[in-house]
Formats: sequence, structure tokens, C-alpha cells
Amino acid sequence: MENKERIIRLWFEMWLAKKDLGIFDIFSSDAIYIESWGPEYHGVQKIALWFEEWNTRGTVLQWDIKQFFHKDNQTIVEWYFKNQMDGGQAEAFDGISLIEWTPDNKIAFLKEFGCNENRYDPYKDGNTPHFKNENIKWF
Repeated sequence: MENKERIIRLWFEMWLAKKDLGIFDIFSSDAIYIESWGPEYHGVQKIALWFEEWNTRGTVLQWDIKQFFHKDNQTIVEWYFKNQMDGGQAEAFDGISLIEWTPDNKIAFLKEFGCNENRYDPYKDGNTPHFKNENIKWF
């Protein structure tokens, strides 16, 4: 478990540093990475390409790990994420990553799930719900 957590922390640190500190060491050659909002990358080459390209147009400001859960060859990590794109758009949300490991402790599969940080009670004022009038973000 300790080694798996070290690998996950390294992955998050790469984003914060905007530097590849060993993508080919932590992902299997045929790894699959699914972002919470839809993009899917097949193979460590594509994961590395995405990492390098994304960091030319944005910056991860914060990626805090809250907790880990381990079971057999799977890990779930709960986190908080915040970024700023070069065009000015900023995002922040809570999330989890479901990770499956190879027998030699490389990431074989990673799927992100996100949750809007701007939560509210639509029933605060009674039995009829009042939802915010905003575009729904699907993380």
C-alpha cells in the first residue's frame, strides 16, 4: 500500500511541478486513463502526450489528497483539484480516482470521478426544489 500511495503522490506532484518525473515508470505500457469529463487516453505514450500538451496551456494550482482506500489490486484516492487555464478559465472540484494496478505496481487503469464544489440544498426553503440557474458541469 505504501508504494502505491507513493506512486499516486508522484503523479499528482508531476502536475503541480509541470514536469514529467517518471510517467513511463508509473503507468503500464497499455494503461487506460479516463478523465471525469470524458477524454480517454490509451497507452502510456498518449498519457505522456496529454500531460506534456496540457501543461502548455494550463497550470494545476492545487491537487490535495484527502484519503486512500485499498482492496486487492485496486486503490481509490479522494482528492481536491484546482487549475487555471492560460485563457483565464479556472476550475475547482472534489474528486476520486479509481486505480487498478498491474502485478508489478504500475497503473493499468485510472478513472476519475468529480463532484461540483458549489453544493447547496435545493429544499432549503420548503418542499419545492429551487435549483441554481447555471450550466450543469459533468465531471
